[in-house]
Amino acid sequence: MLPFRLVYHPGYGLDLGAHVFPAQKYRLIRERLLKEGFAEEEDFVEPASPGDEELQFAHSPEWIGSLKAGTLSAPDIARLEIPFSPGTVEAFRLAAGGTTVAGRLALQHGVAVNLGGGFLHAFRGHGEGFCVINDVAVAIRTLQHDGSIRTAMVVNCDVHQGNGVAAIFSGDDSVFTFSIHQFNNYPRIKPRSSADIHLRDGTDDSEYCSRLEAGLGLAFARFHPDLVVYVAGADPFYQDRLGGLSLTFDGLRKRDRLVLEAALRHGAAAAVTLGGGYAIQVEDTVTVHVNTVKVAKLVLENVGWRRRDDA
Repeated sequence: MLPFRLVYHPGYGLDLGAHVFPAQKYRLIRERLLKEGFAEEEDFVEPASPGDEELQFAHSPEWIGSLKAGTLSAPDIARLEIPFSPGTVEAFRLAAGGTTVAGRLALQHGVAVNLGGGFLHAFRGHGEGFCVINDVAVAIRTLQHDGSIRTAMVVNCDVHQGNGVAAIFSGDDSVFTFSIHQFNNYPRIKPRSSADIHLRDGTDDSEYCSRLEAGLGLAFARFHPDLVVYVAGADPFYQDRLGGLSLTFDGLRKRDRLVLEAALRHGAAAAVTLGGGYAIQVEDTVTVHVNTVKVAKLVLENVGWRRRDDA
């Protein structure tokens, strides 16, 4: 068995037709991990859909109510940029449950990976950019509410800035939001994170990893989280249809290593979510995400983990 757990639910996969968002990737990631013998069935944990109370730790009652009743306005649905249905809502609820479970498991093992999640563009009172519910914010608020953690850091390495988490946690000293992203890309308006690294178009492996490493050093010097929620987007990949950066498979593996090593060496558990990924070939997106899981195992084995409050 793996030294940590993988969180997955069949309900993550939505039938979006010919949409650019490859919702089948979640199933394909799980299948490849099993086929390669990297993971066993026993390594997977299935989350439950969270209740409304948990969702409202991060979202307004009005937004959650409209999702349940299916009363979104036409502009609300247009802003989501994905087909809206009860199945869509349930998939995002499950993703929120999955990231919360990953957080709890990370606090036990040092690392856990949700094979979904990373929907950081949802705001407290609306969704946008393929994101209906902000699983990252729901997980952090739930774990804070029940006393599992005091502080958290969101490390967003998606190609798109983490606007929803930046807005939800604005002014909250218990959560540090870090985002490294392509500047000339969605979202047009970028709420200020605790730390933002804006990258030029075409940024390559070397520049990306150099700036990421320096940024993480400054972030952990300023803030000491109990939990890092890492959004390991596959869309900085050089053949991504919605991205404009130039990272290779090797560069993305190094990115994963830098983030996870920084978290564990500073005594923070790391809950990994997979975020976006829209490569020309869906197999490439799956490869990026599978590599993230493999890097997580390597880092945990090489670095180890001990909670700061146990040191």
